[in-house]
Amino acid sequence: MSEMLSFPFMQRALLAALLTGLIAPAIGIYVVQRRLSLLGDGLGHVAIAGVGLALLTGSAPIPVAVVVCIVGAVVVELLRQLGKATGDVGLAILFYGGLAAGVLMSGIAGAGAGALSQYLFGSLTTVTAADLRLVAVLAVLVLVPALGLAPQLFAVCTDEQHARTLGLPVRFYNVLIVVLAAITVSMAMRTVGLLLVSALMVIPVAAAQNLVRGFYATLVCAMAVGVLVAVGGATGSYYADAAPGALIVVLAIGVFALSWPVAALLRRRRAAPELPLDPATALDAGPHLVAEDAHPHRHDDGCGHRALRHGDHTDYVHEGHRHAAHADHYDEH
Repeated sequence: MSEMLSFPFMQRALLAALLTGLIAPAIGIYVVQRRLSLLGDGLGHVAIAGVGLALLTGSAPIPVAVVVCIVGAVVVELLRQLGKATGDVGLAILFYGGLAAGVLMSGIAGAGAGALSQYLFGSLTTVTAADLRLVAVLAVLVLVPALGLAPQLFAVCTDEQHARTLGLPVRFYNVLIVVLAAITVSMAMRTVGLLLVSALMVIPVAAAQNLVRGFYATLVCAMAVGVLVAVGGATGSYYADAAPGALIVVLAIGVFALSWPVAALLRRRRAAPELPLDPATALDAGPHLVAEDAHPHRHDDGCGHRALRHGDHTDYVHEGHRHAAHADHYDEH
């Protein structure tokens, strides 16, 4: 670890990964709420056009990609709002038009496929000090409205009609969301890559939704997962000599897969609250007796009876008794 941190390029790469992992889920939660999980993919393809334009003009890739990506995102959102095109059609235009324009301009500039690949899948060695400063500025520009306007943005994403009745400028907030998403996609090109950044916007949010309840809890949990997988993926890619974007996404999918059994365990614990702390009832629930008659059905989380935590097991209230499964029989008390 100390050897890795001794390299300046890895210090910059890890800081860029940390910022990306923090910001991507912060805006991704609104994208997921609007059911536009593929928006990041479309914006990533439009950002390729920005990279191609930067290669053609000899400019810095990130600023050009930010401008091009914002323009494309705003155009598609306005078309959607004005009813000229559906969201899916707008995303398709972003996919194919941006990719084609980027490849075309890159070819005209004389750059090969390798010139684009480092932006498509990320590259640790390409993060310069200037890039890191720009990423930090962009991260602040995204994080401040994403957190400061969280109630308004969440209201717009959840129910636009209700948001209008509250007097919120729905059109402005919808445009703001896609602009913040465009900035996020562009700033992630050095670490995650343009083709995989959407996964970092969506998967941590999906994992957080499995684990916690409530908007703010989901937001904080998603940002924590994003930082964990982004920094972990960047670190692992150094030792595995692999593209950081791919490893970051694999780790994110792994966390999402683990969130399912953890969520099931949490649901089970919520369904079985502790016994009340009344000394007359909680400390002595009475002796356990083996039920004389065959039990008519099994007790579990879905049986519909009240579940009570009792020591190392769970009792289910049924016909005036507490029933607890033990081996091949049920105890009652």
